[in-house]
Amino acid sequence: MHFAELRAALGQATLLCAALGLFVSLSSSVAQELPSAEPLDAKSLAKRIRKSIVVLTQIGRDDEEAGVGTGFVVSSDGLIATSLHVVGEGRPLHVRLANGEEVKVTSVHAWDRMLDLAVLRVDKTGLPALPLGDSSALGQGSSVVAMGTPHGLDFSFVQGVVSARRTLDGVEMIQLAVPIEPGNSGGPMLDLHGRVHGVITMKSLVTENLGFAVPTNLLKPLLEKPNPVPIERWMTIGMLNPKEWTPVFGGHWRRKGGSIHVSHAGESFGGRSLCLSTSAVPETPFELSVQVKLENEAGAAGLVWASDGENKHYGFYPTAGQMRLTRFDGANVFSWTILDEQLTRHYLPGDWNTLKLRHEGNRFYCHVNGHLIFESGDRGLQGGKVGLAKFRNTVATFRNFRLGKQVNDETTPIVESLGQALIAEAQTNGGQFKERTLADARKQPGQALRHLDQEAKRMEEQAARLRLASVRLHGRLIRDQLAALFENDDEGVDLFRASLLIAKIDDPDVDVDYYEQQLKNMTSEVRGKFTNDDDDAAKLKTLISYLFEENGYHGSRQDYYNKANSYMNRVLDDREGLPITLSVLVMELAAGCGIDGVVGVGAPGHFIIKHVIDEKEQFIDPFDGGKYLSQADMEDLVRANTGRSFVPEYLAKSNERDIVLRMLRNLMGAAQESNPPAELLRYVETVVALQPDSAFDRWSRAVLLIQNRQFGAAKKDLEWLLQAKPTGVDLGRVLEIYQSLQ
Repeated sequence: MHFAELRAALGQATLLCAALGLFVSLSSSVAQELPSAEPLDAKSLAKRIRKSIVVLTQIGRDDEEAGVGTGFVVSSDGLIATSLHVVGEGRPLHVRLANGEEVKVTSVHAWDRMLDLAVLRVDKTGLPALPLGDSSALGQGSSVVAMGTPHGLDFSFVQGVVSARRTLDGVEMIQLAVPIEPGNSGGPMLDLHGRVHGVITMKSLVTENLGFAVPTNLLKPLLEKPNPVPIERWMTIGMLNPKEWTPVFGGHWRRKGGSIHVSHAGESFGGRSLCLSTSAVPETPFELSVQVKLENEAGAAGLVWASDGENKHYGFYPTAGQMRLTRFDGANVFSWTILDEQLTRHYLPGDWNTLKLRHEGNRFYCHVNGHLIFESGDRGLQGGKVGLAKFRNTVATFRNFRLGKQVNDETTPIVESLGQALIAEAQTNGGQFKERTLADARKQPGQALRHLDQEAKRMEEQAARLRLASVRLHGRLIRDQLAALFENDDEGVDLFRASLLIAKIDDPDVDVDYYEQQLKNMTSEVRGKFTNDDDDAAKLKTLISYLFEENGYHGSRQDYYNKANSYMNRVLDDREGLPITLSVLVMELAAGCGIDGVVGVGAPGHFIIKHVIDEKEQFIDPFDGGKYLSQADMEDLVRANTGRSFVPEYLAKSNERDIVLRMLRNLMGAAQESNPPAELLRYVETVVALQPDSAFDRWSRAVLLIQNRQFGAAKKDLEWLLQAKPTGVDLGRVLEIYQSLQ
């Protein structure tokens, strides 16, 4: 019976995939109480199983708990079996033993996607392993037990019987009459002697006590011939580029939204953890800067230099609300020297602060937000690497790390006339700036935004208006940049930059220059893999292999509706995205590699790319790992996604404007579910900037402007509708609303 047929027979049962296997070394040094020569009662069996069970927690893209599952020890030297979907694609994992101890995952030791099996190696030995039974010998009606974490309830024990055997999509399954719930994924199914015969794999939503298990015999070949992947390579979400950064002393360093986020105490004294840049440090004089924000002012995080890669380095950072300059000469508190410490009004608690070092060889100078705080002639440490540091349990975010002979850290004061104009127009026009002011703001965008924010803090009675003005200014600047890309033509637009600007609508911290350099680096790596005999088709296959096989880029199936999938910077950080963002990445890499004819196709419900060579079309689905599709495959895909009949126009090339608009509408769709009108308005205003003649979008913007109490701007859109008289618009209703605003 095929899986689809069985699902129909079960009343559209829903899979809660949970496949697990088991293996035990007969030479284990740990004395085992299992298997038992005689069948055990439930109480005794549960007690003996428990110490071999672990709780697995998967961490999502934004550091939240994304799911809880089960695993169990299969070898005393640190192997734990579970299901692949519990491990997830590229996600951090927490593993907790039965005694409450958390252990570190060092690798994904073995895995099989079709069977949904995975084996983890953890940094712990001497663990009690469960014995593996011969699952082919388990007959219908046999009594079985299972232990897992249903709905997050740790180490829950259930009993049942084997009711049948089924073949689902070519895989033999054991059908069970056992209560199965989310969280049992990865939990073992055992006989009454304590031998594992299968793993819980499916549950029906219609029938309470019906589930399925994968026979453990299917795990044995996987354990005999593992395919290990170090966890550093597997865990792609937010992974720092090892060519740019080297973490030291642990801590949790991740790239997130164009910034570097750090949490968890390091392993050095005082919870110290470093993240050192791999960039070559210039000869003195040189400058080093970064912007840092602490989640709690009791923490400490900032710049380091003259690092030997381990315990020795200088540090300049805020701590407990004041600035500190320190020299670390070793691995303990006795080799720690505070060179200077100062409380200064130039440091802004709870806000972004720019730290800057200027090193002139004999002396170095430390600045906060453009103001000199420390000057030192200490020469205890020379040369070495530069980077970032955090201490204790500090949670901090860094952005705009710069190193060079001279760095621009955006602390240059704003032009006085621009500052005055921004404040005056923000107070009188609600953030609707004059063209001359906008022109000046484009020259100093960072300073303009910061000036408004700081003024808002100093003037409490006007803070809300000023912050709102800052947001509107930012939105206007981004819209201007996007619109400028399309000034001349809809062809040849820099789609990669456009996609980064879309991300910057929601996150002003996105470093567009950084990610453009990342694309150039990737392009160079791909080109280096070409041979002289490669034609464009061969080059494209090399590119696709580079992205999806070598570097782990994949479609976001588990977290499809996360807005991060629409942000190109997060796609590069996490190597996970939507069909359209992954397609844009392939298209832009292909263009950079000189591969002609790679274009986007805005098929209904699922964006893809096609490669046009001599009027022949080859379709490719980046969301499915760069899978090559036939014309028939595409027609089936369209019908499956839309339920509509196929027409050839569905597979026509999309121009750059249409692609950008589709990306924006994806964000609009996500925002409509939960976001306030102010956030949705950002996307609609950008759509109107790119498509000013769209009556639907003009009407949408007018409604959102009214909801945000921007009545003057709303009237302009209503006036446009009344003058243009577009078809399909209730002009009587438009006039009624317009008159109510008079």
